[in-house]
Amino acid sequence: MGGTISAVSSNGTYSFSKPNRESITLLAGFGVEGDVHGGATVKHRFRMRKDPSQPNLRQVHLIHEELFEDVRRAGFEVAAGELGENVTTRGVDLLTLPRGTRLRLGGTAVVEVTGLRNPCAQIDGFQKGLMKQVVSRDENGRPRFLSGIMSVVVTGGVVRPGDTVGIDLPSGPHEPLDIV
Repeated sequence: MGGTISAVSSNGTYSFSKPNRESITLLAGFGVEGDVHGGATVKHRFRMRKDPSQPNLRQVHLIHEELFEDVRRAGFEVAAGELGENVTTRGVDLLTLPRGTRLRLGGTAVVEVTGLRNPCAQIDGFQKGLMKQVVSRDENGRPRFLSGIMSVVVTGGVVRPGDTVGIDLPSGPHEPLDIV
């Protein structure tokens, strides 16, 4: 059970998209080395205004590459890194993973899934109408967010495109993902 990493991205300044890199280095308890969202406490601008001492549960953002294929069928062109993710995966159903799942990225890095990424208005700023493609409704009419998952770094390491993604599900009852 697992997949591969198709791209890695980071940016040292606040911007919506992140350029692709040959590799990124994950640092335990911090996130992506040199990325503006790295740190032990929140780095998201809105969350920092509310309480800058909150733990950063959004150190590494992962998106499944299959999302880009889905939005392409709706007429949108999105490439790896353009929605602000750090790690783009292939062959992993990220959205159905339970909270606490550990993902082994490459040879040594391990991240723990904390929750869903909530899509923000900047998505429509990137491409008008794209927000409707990354938010759907479940059978009960509740919003279903498709724009990736968030995680924290448990064990650091270098991550590159082509690396494998291993999945270690948590023991005990599985908790569904919610927005973090």
